[in-house]
This record gives sequence, C-alpha cells and structure tokens, in this order.
Amino acid sequence: MSGNDRKVVLVVRKTRLEELIARFLTADQARFYVEHLGADFSDYEREHAAYQAARATATQTLERWGRYQIVDRSFLPNFLFGTADIVAALGPDGLVANTMKYLDGQPLLGLNPDAARHDGVLLPFAPGDLARLLPEVAADRRAAKAVTMARASLPDGQVLHAVNDLFIGARTHVSARYEIATRERHERQSSSGLIVATGLGSTAWFKSIVTGALAIAGSFGSPTTGGDYTALPWDARALRFAVREPFPSKTSQTSLVCGGLNGGEILRLRSLMPENGVIFSDGIEADHLDFNAGTEAVIGIAERQGRLIV
Repeated sequence: MSGNDRKVVLVVRKTRLEELIARFLTADQARFYVEHLGADFSDYEREHAAYQAARATATQTLERWGRYQIVDRSFLPNFLFGTADIVAALGPDGLVANTMKYLDGQPLLGLNPDAARHDGVLLPFAPGDLARLLPEVAADRRAAKAVTMARASLPDGQVLHAVNDLFIGARTHVSARYEIATRERHERQSSSGLIVATGLGSTAWFKSIVTGALAIAGSFGSPTTGGDYTALPWDARALRFAVREPFPSKTSQTSLVCGGLNGGEILRLRSLMPENGVIFSDGIEADHLDFNAGTEAVIGIAERQGRLIV
C-alpha cells in the first residue's frame, strides 16, 4: 500500500467553549456563567475560533488526499486503527500523548492549532504543513522519533499503555493501600498513589513530584542531594517511579518511595483497597483498569513504541 491508498486519521478534541455549551446548552448561558465569575469569555471564543480554523485547514487537505476519517478524542479507547493508517493529532500537546498510547507503530503527526497558545513540544507542525508532509510520510521518507511507553497488565489479560505516565492509586482523595515490590525489595504502603513515568513523562508530572519533594526537604533543612533534575530521553528503555505522600505507620513503610526500571525489570503492585482502586494513564481517568483488593498489577516497559514524525 502506498501514497493516497493509505487512510489518514485526524484526531481532534472539543474546545473549552464546546464543553461549556454541552454543560449549559447555549453559548449565551455559558457566557453568563463565565462572566458572572469575573472571567474573560472572549478568551474561550478566540481559542475556539483558532481551533476551528486549524481543523478546517487540515480537513481541506484531507479532502484532497482521499481516504480519511476524523475521530474525537473521547472515542479513542474503542477506535481500531489500521496497521497502515497515518495518524495526525490536532493539538494541544496532551492530545498527542492521548493518541499515541492507542497506536502500535503507526506514524503520528502532531499539529499545533494555535502556536501562540500551545508550547508545542509534541506539535512540531502547523495544519498548513499537512499537505507537504502526507506524501513524505506515506512513502516512508520522513524521520520519526521513537517514544518509549510503559505497560500495566493484570492477571485477567487487561492491559493499559502509557506515553507519559501511569497513575496507580485510589479514585477519590483518600489513601491508597497496596503492596509494592521491585527486585528484592518489598513493603506495604499507604500513600496518595504512585506515578510511573516514561522518558517523555519524566519531563512532566514526575518532574513536578521530584521538584516539590526537594523543595519541601530543603525547607526543613535537609540537603537536596543529586544536583539539578535531569529527565530521561524520550526513547530511553527505562522507567522511573515515585510514591506520592507516603505515610509511615505500624502497617505501612516508606523506604521504597522512588526508583527506576531498566530493560526487562518490573514493578509489582498488589491492591489492599476494597474498592475505588484504579490504574489510568496520561491523565485519562475514564479509560482505566480497576485495581481492587487482591489484584496484582505488573508494570514494565512496553514492547511497542510510539513513532512521532519530526
């Protein structure tokens, strides 16, 4: 299969304005709610207009290309991508990560709908670049950057992948209770859950956890050893994990609160929570694995990698 025979899947998301209208039924009621709180409703309108213009530009290119499909982010957990599909995500950056974890080697293009609004770390292209890029990607003439993924698996065969990070903990704001084991170390813990980050994720949530922990330790006079924090490369065959707010007690320990996994190493977690235990990835709580009493989760590096076109 070559050239225009390959289908292009454009992944989009609702704007904040669309989400407000879905909640309040009309734009006028949404405006009243936002402005009643003293916020600037015009910012929502500008963001929406820019996104719709970017979507129109991308769609015009796809209409000239041939086979294409537009998919909203909310349908990704149940959408089946073809092995030969070319995938494009129309920003923001998080949408690229949300999309990539459902792919298995398909090339992914990150399109920035509003360069003045989005940092674009994962969005190197503008919608207007799509017409130039598609023939190159279809002919495999475009370079791609490998992105390591994390993988959580349960004994019943359920699997969840992560491009940035996995969260393992309680659904609500209560303590998560579980057993954690890696290499020869094992203990019971009570915490706000833990994060397992990939190389890409080590630049995001995981970095925030480390930065906060070092700042708190420093405020109590503890030396912040280790120097400046250094993130992993995106393609590093390694993961990092950190426990959030571990609590020491007669039945919970706090010696295994951070570490790394390399190559085939795994992290084992067994839930001690009767209900509301979850594992989700990349901030998408709706697509989660239940992690309740007795369930053992195995965390490691995924075999498949993301393929971000650059």
